[in-house]
Amino acid sequence: MTLAIVVQARTGSTRAPGKVLADVCGRPMLVRQLERLAHVKREARLVVATTVDAADDPIVDLALGFGVDVHRGHPTDLLARHVRAARSVLADVVVKIPSDCPLVDPRVVDRVLDAYYENEGAFDYVGNLHPASWPDGNDVEVMPLAALERADREATKPHEREHTTPYFWDSPEKFRIGKVIWANGRDLSMSHRFTVDYPEDIAFVRAVYDALLSKIGIDFSVDDVIDLLAKRPEIRALNAKYAGVNWYRHHLGELRTVAPKETRWPKNP
Repeated sequence: MTLAIVVQARTGSTRAPGKVLADVCGRPMLVRQLERLAHVKREARLVVATTVDAADDPIVDLALGFGVDVHRGHPTDLLARHVRAARSVLADVVVKIPSDCPLVDPRVVDRVLDAYYENEGAFDYVGNLHPASWPDGNDVEVMPLAALERADREATKPHEREHTTPYFWDSPEKFRIGKVIWANGRDLSMSHRFTVDYPEDIAFVRAVYDALLSKIGIDFSVDDVIDLLAKRPEIRALNAKYAGVNWYRHHLGELRTVAPKETRWPKNP
C-alpha cells in the first residue's frame, strides 16, 4: 500500500501572509517542515497540496526543488484538494499535516501511523486531535483514501470542506474513529503553542530552530522543545498570548465533538 503525507500549504494567510515562505535559519519554513517529515520512519510519498492561485507558484518551486510531489487544487476546498493530491501519487492511505505545523515531531507522526497500521482495517480515521494532548502544532490525521473519498462525496458544510476532516470526527456513526493521546498522560494542547498563525508564532519558531537545529539536528523532538522552553521561558513568552487559540472557536455552533474548553479567543491580540 502506498502512503502519502500531504502537507497543505498556501501563501494567502490573513494573519501572517506568506508565512510558509518565512526564513527559518536560512531556509523557508515549509522546507524546514519537509526536512523534518523526511525523518518519518515509514516509507511515504511527501506531497505538497497547494492552490491554483498564481501567488502560490513559489510554493510549487520550493517543493519541487526539495524533490517532493506537488498537487494544485481549489483554494478553500481542502477536502477535495487532499483527495486529488492522494490520487496524484496513487496513495491508498493519507496523512494530513498542515503547513502551519513546522515543529511537528516525526515521532508523533510515527506514533499515529503505528496506531493505524497496527490495527489495519479497524479504523477509517486515526488522529491525535480529539482529544488533543500534544502541544498545538503536532496535528496528525491518518485515513484510507476510500474513507477520504466518501467524505468528499458526502460533506456539504463549508467548514467540513475547508478544514478537510471535521466530517470524520463529527460523524462517529459513519466512520470508525481511532484516537491517539500522549502516552505519558500530559496534556499541553492548551498551554503550549507550536503552530503558526500570527507573526509572534513565526518569531517563536525561529527562536526554537535557532536554539536546537545546530545542537541536536533537524529532527529534534517535541520533548526537546518542551525542555528548551522550561530553560528559556522568554521563548515561550513570544507567542504565549495565543496559547489555546485555534480555528475551532469560529465553529463551536457547528462542531458536535468540540467543546468550548478546547479553544479560546486570543488575549490582547
